[in-house]
Amino acid sequence: MASSPRSVLGVRALNRATLARQSLLSRSAMSAHGAVAHLLGLQAQNVKPPYYQLYARLAGFRPGELGRLMEEREVVRMVTMRSTIHTHTVSDALTVRPLVQAARDREVGYFRKGLAGVDLGVLAERARAFVEEEPRTMGEIREELLREWPGADPQSLAVAARCLLPLVQVTPRGVWGRSGQVRLTTLETWVGQSPGEEPEGIDAVVLRYLGAFGPASVKDMQTWAGITRLREAFERLRPRLVAFRDENGVELFDLPDAPRPDPGTPAPPRFLPEFDNLLLSHADRTRVVPPEFKGLNAHGNQSRCVLMVDGFLGGVWAGEAGGVTVELFREVTGAVKEEIAAEGEAMLAAMGEGPGKVRFGSIRG
Repeated sequence: MASSPRSVLGVRALNRATLARQSLLSRSAMSAHGAVAHLLGLQAQNVKPPYYQLYARLAGFRPGELGRLMEEREVVRMVTMRSTIHTHTVSDALTVRPLVQAARDREVGYFRKGLAGVDLGVLAERARAFVEEEPRTMGEIREELLREWPGADPQSLAVAARCLLPLVQVTPRGVWGRSGQVRLTTLETWVGQSPGEEPEGIDAVVLRYLGAFGPASVKDMQTWAGITRLREAFERLRPRLVAFRDENGVELFDLPDAPRPDPGTPAPPRFLPEFDNLLLSHADRTRVVPPEFKGLNAHGNQSRCVLMVDGFLGGVWAGEAGGVTVELFREVTGAVKEEIAAEGEAMLAAMGEGPGKVRFGSIRG
């Protein structure tokens, strides 16, 4: 039976617990497929970030491993949590998309002015038939739907199709070292299975979220998923969980046997891409983002690649000819700079971007 909230977990304790589950204290020997599943998907708004996310977490990872999984249709790129593109295993694509579908349906409502007179059921059927005939670009989808509803807003029609249907980006889009337009078809057509055929209930997803991002509050998971009303699931699972409090008194849930390392456990520097879920999956991000550095990893509406130093956001980085430039947010020792440089140079070599050097300077606009 779960404990009642019995102890307070400080920021460093939460940091080390989360890093341990994210394989960011030490690299894991699991496969790329196993890691994508364990992490419940990789933020993939751009092509390269999933590859860098896995390099930071897996021993011996090379881009071809994930690229091969995409080409063999064992992982897919599609809109799921927070209405953003994620790389998921096929099993998780079939599970997670139905769990967030209600949120995607509500999203269509934001565009209702541009959809006046449009029957959304007919729109979904028309768009499905069109993309299942062959993968289509968003521009082609807009043009097809405008034939049926010439007075509607083109962008609203496209957003409605993306929200109402489980559309995947087909390869070669998303494969490391290859290029291609974003072309879409339905998940069912691409992998031969339909969402909901093998549903995994919300309770199972809560347990998996805690295994990858815990200890966490109800609001933390709601932030990660981009959905609400998860309190009931957590309460149903309470007998199987342990409970803590953070320093602000917020109740946190966790798996009884999940790792919670000593707060003094060393955390090596790690180069993470823009939009890494480590920084996006909690309502309270102070476990990885010091309050004084909040917002420093963004420039306007563009997110920067981030450098983790001692487990926390400590700088940003950007690729350049011959290597990467690192901008640190605070002074570090010469030994730490050497660690950062070694990690960055190893990353460049492993990802086929090197040999290259790490330069310390300024990159923020």
